[in-house]
Amino acid sequence: MMDASKYKPGYYPVSSEYNKWVLKDHIEKPPTWCSVDMRDGNQALVIPMSLEEKLEYFQVLLDVGFKEIEVGFPAASGTEYEFLRTLIEKNMIPDDVTVQVLTQAREHIIRKTFEACEGAPSAIVHFYNSTSVAQREQVFRKSKDEVKKIATDGAKLVKKLASEYDGNFRFEYSPESFTGTEPEYALEVCNEVLDILEPSTDNKVIINLPVTVEMSLPHVYASQVEYMSENLKYRDNVVLSLHPHNDRGTGVADTELALLAGADRVEGTLFGNGERTGNVDLITVAMNMYSHGVDPGLDFSDINRLVEKYVKCTRMHVYERAPYAGSLVFAAFSGSHQDAIAKGMKYRTENNLHQWTCPYLPIDPADIGRTYDADVIRVNSQSGKGGIGYLLEQSYGYVLPPKMREHFSYKCKDISDHAQKELKPDEINEIFEKNYLNLKGDIEVRDFEISTEVDGTIAQLTIVKDGEEILMSANGNGGLNAINNALRAITKAEYSLEVYSQHSMETDGSRSVGASYIGIQDTDGNVFWGAGTDTDVMRANINALLSAYTNMCRGDK
Repeated sequence: MMDASKYKPGYYPVSSEYNKWVLKDHIEKPPTWCSVDMRDGNQALVIPMSLEEKLEYFQVLLDVGFKEIEVGFPAASGTEYEFLRTLIEKNMIPDDVTVQVLTQAREHIIRKTFEACEGAPSAIVHFYNSTSVAQREQVFRKSKDEVKKIATDGAKLVKKLASEYDGNFRFEYSPESFTGTEPEYALEVCNEVLDILEPSTDNKVIINLPVTVEMSLPHVYASQVEYMSENLKYRDNVVLSLHPHNDRGTGVADTELALLAGADRVEGTLFGNGERTGNVDLITVAMNMYSHGVDPGLDFSDINRLVEKYVKCTRMHVYERAPYAGSLVFAAFSGSHQDAIAKGMKYRTENNLHQWTCPYLPIDPADIGRTYDADVIRVNSQSGKGGIGYLLEQSYGYVLPPKMREHFSYKCKDISDHAQKELKPDEINEIFEKNYLNLKGDIEVRDFEISTEVDGTIAQLTIVKDGEEILMSANGNGGLNAINNALRAITKAEYSLEVYSQHSMETDGSRSVGASYIGIQDTDGNVFWGAGTDTDVMRANINALLSAYTNMCRGDK
């Protein structure tokens, strides 16, 4: 039995006056994005990336559009040091991109960091020390003043070294474990750091508020951020940054609410990679903005390529249900969902809509490079007629009448159920062709001629039955009716033609192809279906009629 009494709410709420963010209903503009994939993401890998993999992944981040990228902790390992030197010495950092380096607020580590940054065209030196109650009491065993001195000493040193080394430097300070720190103490430390760094319009300082470990509900963090935003010194020249982790599974919510509360910048990773349950997933945050009509300034139009590169370089796996990027996130197996999506897509086409309102799809999958046949409508034993019919139409051009579509869907679902697998579009088409299309039975219409007389239509046919060629003539109120009467006469079959529909398919060279669908009903009320195609519309009708008749002979109702 679990004992919840060993835990208590581990957060530090602020006054209720800092909840003005509640009145906002959406994020109006994107923040400055900083990828920390090369640091937080890389340090959490079972096998950290090699230099070559880091260089490849760095290019991926540039392609997405990141302008600030934390490239590592150069004083922590030879690989990270070499990576930064490679970027600088080979001029691999674009003019509009700033690399960021992480360092503890310790003298020898800061000095090693500046050595690694020598000659950087644009670099953010991100120094930090933990300020939380737990760290002060259990790890450092230092007083508030002693812990604050670590931060201020670090600030003095980075400011001094920035003037001594060749490079263009900016500063970022993090009171690590901010969510485990008394807000008034975190504010005190940050303000004293700012007094030393002297932010200006031309050299703004980043104050980063890490959710190093999620400890509270997201709204508590948002109010803490609003408190900091309204009480930091030099606020106009301070970039207020977020660095949420995902221990409670609410990293995205932390980020979104904190942006409403006044934050300007977000640090995170692609796909939420990072220590424990990971960092906030920047893809989700950015695409959530996109789904509300805000251009995030990051390009995720080819999400499959990002997944491929991420898996290759990190050896990690993107969960199938990961928002936006997962392989199944747009997939609809449910029959009712498929039907609604199919009707929604048809409605968009009929009304030439620009605004996206399709049921069950929060964004257009095509915006991130996903396709409807492979990613949206997916067929298994739970699927319905709407989705299966939609797939057949979109992929192969067949527009089945409603009752035939229902009959076909049950056939597909039964095959999927027995095989215990999903059916792909080509398999669905194969099932359709095998069971309905241009079927060959024991009777064939070799030739025909249709003529119109005063008293109706006459069909003259050459029919082959059981190997014998028979000339046949029959009347009707139309060509198909006359041919059907001839078929009934020669076969002695008792049925009625109940359903008929026909349409043109995409052109085959200079000739269009007609598709015909027919349902015939026997004396017991059973309906049998057939489909036919041909460049000649009447031949397509004959093929459909004979296919339905063949299914009746087989008893395939």
